[in-house]
Amino acid sequence: MRLKAFFKKVSGCIPFSDCRNVVFGFFSQTPFFVLKTGKNPQWNKSQCCVNIEENCYCSLVTQNRRKDGWLMGIYLNPGNNKFKRAVNSDIYVDKTGLIKYTNSIVDTLQSCVCVSRPRRFGKSMAADMLTAYYSKGCDSRELFSSLEIAKDENFEEHLNKYDTIFLNMQEFLSRSSNVKELLERVEGKVIRELKKQYPDVELYDENDLAETMQDIFAESECPFIVIIDEWDCIFREFKHDKAAQEIYLDFLRDLLKDKEYIYLAYMTGILPIKKYGTHSALNMFDEFSMIDPGPLAEYVGFTEKEVEALCQKYQMDINEIKNWYDGYSFEEVESVYSPKSVVSCMRLGKLGNYWNQTETFEALQIYIDMNFEGLRDDILSMIAGETVPVNTRSFTNDMTTFRTEDDVLTLLIHLGYLGYRYADKTVFIPNEEIRSEYVSAIAVSDWGEVSKALKNSADTLQAIWQGREEQVAEGIRQAHFETSHLQYNDENALSYTISLALYAARNFYTVHRELSGGKGFADIVYVPRKRFLDKPALVVELKWDKNAEGAIQQIKEKEYCRSLEEYKGNLLLVGINYDKKTQVHTCKIEQYRKEESI
Repeated sequence: MRLKAFFKKVSGCIPFSDCRNVVFGFFSQTPFFVLKTGKNPQWNKSQCCVNIEENCYCSLVTQNRRKDGWLMGIYLNPGNNKFKRAVNSDIYVDKTGLIKYTNSIVDTLQSCVCVSRPRRFGKSMAADMLTAYYSKGCDSRELFSSLEIAKDENFEEHLNKYDTIFLNMQEFLSRSSNVKELLERVEGKVIRELKKQYPDVELYDENDLAETMQDIFAESECPFIVIIDEWDCIFREFKHDKAAQEIYLDFLRDLLKDKEYIYLAYMTGILPIKKYGTHSALNMFDEFSMIDPGPLAEYVGFTEKEVEALCQKYQMDINEIKNWYDGYSFEEVESVYSPKSVVSCMRLGKLGNYWNQTETFEALQIYIDMNFEGLRDDILSMIAGETVPVNTRSFTNDMTTFRTEDDVLTLLIHLGYLGYRYADKTVFIPNEEIRSEYVSAIAVSDWGEVSKALKNSADTLQAIWQGREEQVAEGIRQAHFETSHLQYNDENALSYTISLALYAARNFYTVHRELSGGKGFADIVYVPRKRFLDKPALVVELKWDKNAEGAIQQIKEKEYCRSLEEYKGNLLLVGINYDKKTQVHTCKIEQYRKEESI
């Protein structure tokens, strides 16, 4: 039967799954395959034609096929139900552009990719999406038809064309008592499905997954795509078992490295690939992490444009969402939001800390309580809004080997508790949601006066609003207690202390350091957020070994309030001085009078 006549006859009966030499499909409740050859077809043991040319032949498939063509398995060629569930959800943000990148590296020297992100940053959804796209076990043309990838010129070339193996290592781990048992379970489950799909292939070693895949590929010439979710769970569960970790890495290397049958290997996890000795066991992988996501930056979380569209649909204030959930920033994409938190906020219609539905603050507490010189001071600096330099290169990509504070900070980047600026190699707390996690962790830690100062910061802020100067000075004294690392001897150090003492102000204000206004720069300005316009704007001026009254006078003389004209009549001037000799803080608060020009 010629190709044109055949397709006319089976029109509307597609899907097809392409095994390079053979196209499988379903017609009149009977499986079939189509091939191109100018001679009588020559078959191998897997019923694949080996002499491909121009003419088209059709033959019925009589064994090892369900009505929909290829067998849909649990691990080999899964269906697309999990991704379909995501697409059908109330909120789905289209990230199928990732497929364009993976298509570009299929069957190349760059075909091994490891993507690491924090929990609830869409790692598993991306893995489900790739499985739905590549797997022969389903027809996903309609599912993807309205999504971004369908517009790409190479969309059809790879759609449902590969033997796809999907492994969620966390599921295997939950049913295993050790790594050896886990790997035996992985091999046994996958090999069982491979044998069902290819019953006629003679296998050299039915207990060796790598050799089984090699034998099948040698006869069928059908390449494999391997997708591994939660690849690093072994390093989180068996933190101290170095031997087990090496066994696991060696298994992955033997399965994936330099294998002709692998056209794409895609792994996801929280941690980048573990290093041991002087090299990485999986050095064939390109790694994209929270430190450097490279071309995959826009797929790490939600972008500004995506969040703006959601805010418009759900009538949420983009500035509030930005304050709470934005802050991750990369060279390629300046603004990245925490996706799980944004979705929860939109669905429930209220701002809040949704991070703690994914992680408890105790997980953070373990690391910030580690006894490394400078670590506590760095954490406090970042809570106050500062950035801190970090060297990420010494981190060995596990959760136990910490030699310096930099290793701890690097882990916190990968866990999503810190943002990272690649350009200047600094870290920072990305948003208010994460900042509140630090405060919760500190509250149950042995952080002395800092814990007390943070707890009392709401009272200190209330004291400013009510003009209680002595209480404000006492709140600043508490925050000063833990700032010895800054050599508390200038206005910059005092500014850091004020930020801690007024931590609670972040709930109501946008904080500006060195804000331009009038004839100079105000030290700290607190501008009410849109929801709290009833709160007074605050202009804070700091002095060292002078007096608080002089700070107020400087605000007026240099006209710092000029940029705050809209707050005229609801504006407080706050002068703070520290006397080095007496080690006493003093505070002066004054309402800006309406008759004074701004």
